[in-house]
Amino acid sequence: MLELPDDLGAQVEAALREDIGSGDVTAALVPADQRVRGRVICREAAVLCGTAWVDEIFRRLDASIRITWHVRDGDRVAPDTRVFEIEGPARPILTGERTALNFLQTLSATATAARRFVDAVAGTGCTILDTRKTLPGLRSAQKYAVRCGGAQNHRRGLYDLVLIKENHIAAAGSIEAAIRAARSSAPSLEVEVEVESLAELEEALAAGPDIVMLDDFSLEDMRTAVRINRERGRPVRLEASGNVSLETVRAIAETGVDYISVGGITKNVRAIDLSMRLDFAPRP
Repeated sequence: MLELPDDLGAQVEAALREDIGSGDVTAALVPADQRVRGRVICREAAVLCGTAWVDEIFRRLDASIRITWHVRDGDRVAPDTRVFEIEGPARPILTGERTALNFLQTLSATATAARRFVDAVAGTGCTILDTRKTLPGLRSAQKYAVRCGGAQNHRRGLYDLVLIKENHIAAAGSIEAAIRAARSSAPSLEVEVEVESLAELEEALAAGPDIVMLDDFSLEDMRTAVRINRERGRPVRLEASGNVSLETVRAIAETGVDYISVGGITKNVRAIDLSMRLDFAPRP
């Protein structure tokens, strides 16, 4: 069972506040004692993610609402799969419907995208990583979804790994100076440096980072980078980045790099097609 984000409740609270505002004026048209049963159907093949967000939304709106899940986070679902059933008072169910589906469709989209890339490199030994290119306010949620899809998280933010890029190198004066400064300022953290050529790779290897990111390298240069690193006893882990797609990712993995980071699995997601159908109980 994957660990849920610590800020899940805060995400739900913000989403409900954004949608409900001073009150759901349309749900108020429904009689207060009206009850309803419903089900959510996934209309396409997907990897499901977001059950805890749905549960938390309806728990906050009315604790008497009952949800019965037929799938779990990380499960693959076929088109027309019944994802969950819901029963309870109509007003809070109608109020929470859109927010619940927003979380479920977005996080399932992220998990589905991650799984497609993971499947594409299966058997190569290469690990798919996410990036910080996430939806604002949903960083931890999307990173959870990435793990549900079988990929792994890169750094969570600017605080848990030193990632030295072109502008940092320019400010420091050199790759070696940037890495030396990183070791001094954040001695407990791993240090990664981005390089744009084989010559810069040589500079990086001499400076001793933990990870080297090969930015927009050709396949030939990636293979050369892997060979150089192996000849030296693999002092660093190699990450490929830049212009990665489902069509190119396997060839990149087969060069022998350790990681491939893919921004698209969080920033280019297309919401999974979900629909909720409700049946209103007869009233006396």
